[in-house]
Amino acid sequence: MYSYLIYYVPVLVQLATAAGFVAGGDWVFIGIASFPFFALLDSILPDDMSVRRIKSKSIAYIPVWLSTILSPALYLVAAWQIGQGELTGWQLVGCALSCAWLGVVPLVPSSHELYHQRSALARFVGHYAQVCYLDCTRDIAHVIGHHIDVATPKDGDTAARGMSLYGFTGPAIFRSTREAWGAESDALEKRGKGRWSIGHRLYKAIVAQTLFQLAIFLIGGWTALAVGIAGVLIARVWVESFNYFQHYGLIRVEGAPIARRHVWNHLGFFSRVMAYEITNHADHHLDSYQTFYNLVPDRTAIRMPSVFVCFLSALIPPLWHNMIIKPALKRWDNEFASAEERKIAREQNRLAGWPDWFDEAEAGGKPAGASQAA
Repeated sequence: MYSYLIYYVPVLVQLATAAGFVAGGDWVFIGIASFPFFALLDSILPDDMSVRRIKSKSIAYIPVWLSTILSPALYLVAAWQIGQGELTGWQLVGCALSCAWLGVVPLVPSSHELYHQRSALARFVGHYAQVCYLDCTRDIAHVIGHHIDVATPKDGDTAARGMSLYGFTGPAIFRSTREAWGAESDALEKRGKGRWSIGHRLYKAIVAQTLFQLAIFLIGGWTALAVGIAGVLIARVWVESFNYFQHYGLIRVEGAPIARRHVWNHLGFFSRVMAYEITNHADHHLDSYQTFYNLVPDRTAIRMPSVFVCFLSALIPPLWHNMIIKPALKRWDNEFASAEERKIAREQNRLAGWPDWFDEAEAGGKPAGASQAA
């Protein structure tokens, strides 16, 4: 029962945020306040290495569906409160930030879980719930781009060594959008249609976003519409920002098999639960249809801090680079990387102005990839 119940934590956060919107005043900050709250708890608690004991997929997916549906619903509840005309400018900011944050966590992982399923309904809901972060076509680049090209220069979700969060986010937004629209056009062309024919998912995404913002406007007026647009724009930036931590600096030779070592895992209890195991996703890259609760923590991998902590540290690039990612990559290069990956890593380190930390392992006669995780 425990394994089922823990995934209702994000649902409870969403419901608490909705209650805060209904209450009005400074209670509208409940959603965004959950970010530092869980960051603190995730840093204090030990990593959660447990395996979930779940037998019923139908029951396990109830909170996933709830989180996916509740995220756009929060915008509508916020719009209702804004329509009452009683919120201050600062409280309107709180509405936008709360909607944006909960449009990233838990929506990104819950919608991700749905659009990776074989069910047409699950994929449909997963696709269009993405209105909350202004990208109903995001899954295209994710499935046929990221899952194929992960940890290579072709992957827009894998940040190169030395790149800051600020240098990564903007280009990543542009690249994922371009790849999604281009892939959709290629698919239409293969079916004998025009590259920008009426069946293109971009047009469906525009319709979905227009209807979503229209609903917000009809409920709360122009101010609510402004908050709604601000919320989805902020969420769009945050979505790409969180991708920064999942594969940063990892190396894979193009065409080589994808292995568990090509993923960073964040195994704090709340990192796992709030994100429906998307931070524990090494096995997801080996089988994209694997259900979230069947993903098993990789005990052989390098331990990374809470994903919340990683995000906050990356706001100060020297802190992220020197305290978190360089030590992790030094271990990865010397203990996990193949010989071919080490060559590429060494060149990336040189271009980033990072230390050449391979000499010590080579001088000691340690074979490359000696403790490589499969």
